[in-house]
Amino acid sequence: MDNPLTADRTDLVDLSIGLEDGTPSEPDPPTIDRFDHEAGAERLAEQLQSMGHDVDADDFLDGMGLAWEALEVIPHAGTHMDAPWHYGPAVDGEPAKTIDEVPLEWCRGNAVVLDFRSKDPGEEISAADVEAALEELNHDLSPGEIVLIQTGADALWGQPEYLTEFPGMGADATKYLVERSVRIIGIDAYGFDKPFTAMGDRYTETRNASELWPAHLAGREVEYCQIEKMANLDALPRRTGIPIVAVPIKIDGASGGWVRPVAFVDAAADGTGGEAA
Repeated sequence: MDNPLTADRTDLVDLSIGLEDGTPSEPDPPTIDRFDHEAGAERLAEQLQSMGHDVDADDFLDGMGLAWEALEVIPHAGTHMDAPWHYGPAVDGEPAKTIDEVPLEWCRGNAVVLDFRSKDPGEEISAADVEAALEELNHDLSPGEIVLIQTGADALWGQPEYLTEFPGMGADATKYLVERSVRIIGIDAYGFDKPFTAMGDRYTETRNASELWPAHLAGREVEYCQIEKMANLDALPRRTGIPIVAVPIKIDGASGGWVRPVAFVDAAADGTGGEAA
């Protein structure tokens, strides 16, 4: 069998959402200031001048330098990976890993897609739901597999409803997967838990702290990473055995980092023969 990383007949499926300036689908949207090539010439000329060189912006070919951007953004914007440190300072009594400490070995493997698009927004995905979805696929989890939770919420990206219209994982569902040696769990929704509004309503009714980010806080008991704001799971031609690489950017001591998950799929499997990324 050809190596899926290098085979000519492999489609690359982009499973990510990028950083977008001011999108209504983020409570803390990125701010992206863009500088064109003329501004780039001015900037580079100023830097050279500060080093003692007699260079003006007009000296650049066609008066144009290098375009660039200045971003103000949190590491939990766009598609990103949450590190164990995000959930708490310790996991089962041991220091929690920050994103730069997450082993690269966790970040690649075969993916399994569990379809929960029939769930209502605000509903919680339970361990029984996960077990039933695996039974429907006739699939037993293997150590190192990456589980992707499909809600269909990525279709709402770019709209305010993206923040509220999705089901979320429960604590027992999260622990069910991690206890079967799953280290990475992804979801195609804004958050891994239920929407903020659903958690807030339930806590107001019950005053039970377990209603607040239960799936995240399961990470204080079991060690795992989650990828939030994935996309395009419907572009995958099958539900199991999907090679995937999802390596986060290294940010020193951070709770998370941006990631661009990519699936490697045999083009013959979907009959397109073309690149899906």
